[in-house]
Amino acid sequence: MSAHLRALVVGAGIVGAATARALARAGCDVVVVERGATAGGTSAGGEGNILVSDKGPGAELQLTWRTLAAWARVREELRDELPAGFPDLEFDRKGGLVVATTPAGAEALLAFARTQRAAGVRAEVVDDARAHELEPDLTPDLTSAVFYPEDAQVQPVVATEALLAAARRYGARVRQRVEVTGPLLAGGRLAGVRTTAGDLFADAVVVAAGPWSAGVAQRLGVGLPVRPRRGTVLVTSRMPARVRHKVYDADYVGAVGSGSADLQVSSVVESTAAGTVLIGSSREQRGFDGRIEARVLAALAAKALLLFPFLADAQVIRAYGGFRPYVPDHLPIIGADPRLPGLWHATGHEGAGIGLSLATADLLHDLILAPEKADPLADAFRPDRPGLPQERLPDRHNEEQERPEGVA
Repeated sequence: MSAHLRALVVGAGIVGAATARALARAGCDVVVVERGATAGGTSAGGEGNILVSDKGPGAELQLTWRTLAAWARVREELRDELPAGFPDLEFDRKGGLVVATTPAGAEALLAFARTQRAAGVRAEVVDDARAHELEPDLTPDLTSAVFYPEDAQVQPVVATEALLAAARRYGARVRQRVEVTGPLLAGGRLAGVRTTAGDLFADAVVVAAGPWSAGVAQRLGVGLPVRPRRGTVLVTSRMPARVRHKVYDADYVGAVGSGSADLQVSSVVESTAAGTVLIGSSREQRGFDGRIEARVLAALAAKALLLFPFLADAQVIRAYGGFRPYVPDHLPIIGADPRLPGLWHATGHEGAGIGLSLATADLLHDLILAPEKADPLADAFRPDRPGLPQERLPDRHNEEQERPEGVA
């Protein structure tokens, strides 16, 4: 397929932004549509994690490593692509410390770390003295700890806006407050979309709308097994830096991999460049109910105190929440939709969208523009992969939705 194709990216979070930049750099005519504000959805509600510590051996770990490597390249490229004075990305290879406070938690943590080391992850078991050297204010009541020096973080909103700004430099157009309402079909393939701002034609339509992707896909006539998974974060007032790394309890990995819809809370604590402390994390499936509830805030606070007792004196100034795009088999959906030629997906990253964004964009770039060179890793994320529920919708397409003759 020609590098000069018209590409339409639905969603202006970090995955959509990275995809738009990758395609625009390749010479594609790119339009990004976002029903709200850029970087205003899942990307704004996260902590900017790029983690290997919560991933076992497999395709998702490989994709994370590729994004970590890509950030080194992209950060240098952005120096030339962004205007002077653009905010710093706050990319920080701060490392992660995973702590168990019970014998059962220690056993599970150490077993998981062994499988990771076998796959090449740097998972360093540390004793009590080393753990408190890394984090002096950590609870004395720990039973084991593992340090992950590869874990990193980036400011998610700034990173998203940086990628969009770079895409614009290569000619991409970003349209906010524009919602997709239906498909434009021609000869049995997707030729564009109907929107609240008029029809937009494209050779490739990429749905990168995070937890809202299923709704967009449904409007285009296909089912997609992506569901919103709610999360909440507490933010303290500014204080002298007392949390040096990303620190979380060993229950976090189990919560990430769980398919339960019930509320699950595990402790994740880290400082920001602004001097605040972020306290997460919760997971719960309750649709797009965005209420912040006292029961969740209390559970987050209680869990955080198990790791850092000094936080009992910290002032919480606000809380915010967001929706992660959950997929039943816990892998993102990346690639062409075989049911509707012209439709592509880049969604379902759950809480790892920041950490998988650049590699996702690279995979899509090759799949769309040079499929003969596409990395075999992409097969693990295919929309029609074995084990992924294939949701079917009634056929809503009709002749009125076909592209009129003569329209390019």
